[in-house]
Amino acid sequence: MALTGLDIYKQLPKKNCGECGPPTCLAFAMQLAAGKASLDACPYVTEEARENLSSAAAPPIKTVVMGTGETALKMGDETVIYRHDKTFVSPTGIFIRVTDMMAPEDLEAKIRKVNALVYDRVGQTFRVDGVAVMAESGDAEAFKATLKAARDKTQWNLIVDVRPFAGNQALMEEIVGLVAERKPLLYAATVDNFEAVTEVAKKYGCPLAVLGSGLDDVANLSAKVAALDYKELVLDPGDRELSPALAALTQIRRLSVKKKFRPFGYPTIAFTKAQETDLQVVEASMYVAKFASIVVMDACELHELLPLITWRLNVYTDPQKPIQVEAKVWTVGNVTPESPVYVTTNFSLSYFAVEGEVDASKVPGYILAVDTDGTSVLTAWAAGKFSGESIAEAIKASGLEEMVNHREAVIPGHVAVLSGKLQELSGWKVLVGPREASGIPAWVRSRKQ
Repeated sequence: MALTGLDIYKQLPKKNCGECGPPTCLAFAMQLAAGKASLDACPYVTEEARENLSSAAAPPIKTVVMGTGETALKMGDETVIYRHDKTFVSPTGIFIRVTDMMAPEDLEAKIRKVNALVYDRVGQTFRVDGVAVMAESGDAEAFKATLKAARDKTQWNLIVDVRPFAGNQALMEEIVGLVAERKPLLYAATVDNFEAVTEVAKKYGCPLAVLGSGLDDVANLSAKVAALDYKELVLDPGDRELSPALAALTQIRRLSVKKKFRPFGYPTIAFTKAQETDLQVVEASMYVAKFASIVVMDACELHELLPLITWRLNVYTDPQKPIQVEAKVWTVGNVTPESPVYVTTNFSLSYFAVEGEVDASKVPGYILAVDTDGTSVLTAWAAGKFSGESIAEAIKASGLEEMVNHREAVIPGHVAVLSGKLQELSGWKVLVGPREASGIPAWVRSRKQ
């Protein structure tokens, strides 16, 4: 049973120091009970209390990791139902489905497309997360050949369908052994095979999907697998129609977060069913919004998946924290010590607007992105974060004075009022640029005349 706020409060130090964030220990206890705080925030909690409160401090949805290295996919660790309460933290993994019924040339072509699904946007690299190798033929040799192709031709994560081979322990171990070093997700433990499949998952340390036929079934099955001392699980309630699948995913999330119902306290997986790729993207978008930790689909063209990956970025971006770039000196083109210096904030949209127009001007330049907590030029100026003092300090700290042999900086026209103070504090000559970034190319041309 989940601990209440008062249960937790009784074991806290009751100093009311406020160092944990909330002003009182009771308020902190209430946040812990709601899954909105971490026990680590309290510097005075005793080891005995920490042990007693471990269930309250742990996230209601267990963290499960598949894959290794930089491409590993972290799932779970979620604490809320609504992202405005606290941001979602583990973006949905997007997996492209291949089967052992595919011709070798078709399989290779699809994997090539998967490998090409990488692109940069607002300074971040986006891609799909892996390949789901599904068994449809029932032929072990055909499946092994397909799995080897996926293993050898892509570096991304793998989902391995072991259901048809669960009756032959040695064969199942041989199949999983082909990719065990990649720590794939094994799909899936069912009511008929869960003991055998769990044994293989434990042997190789692979996360395991639990496939039920409805909420009651998946809850009972996850509890049985957990009783075998294995909890690296991903839940599949078995629904493939969009509406009941969304209802099941929502109930799993609600019961795990609100009621701390442990059999549901794991990441989830969903499969698209539509034949048309555009409808698959719609289905996948709904699953991304409604709590699926993994979505498996067939669509694999960049133009098909670009909206989905962008939507995933939006859902898993902290709504209370603007997207920002690193506050430092950036270069555009082949800069020299004579190249101009532009000043802006580290809000991503502001920075990339300036970067694009500097590039369009055909004159290489430096861009100093001042740390304004990711707020735009006018917002940061109004809040006192983009000021003569902060810009002068950023110029000194950035090493700009060692990069260029001049002392001229271009500030946005909207904050021309800062020029005098900035010039006084920095010793640099301050040039007032255009109000909008789109005016930079014309402004550069006018300077040459």
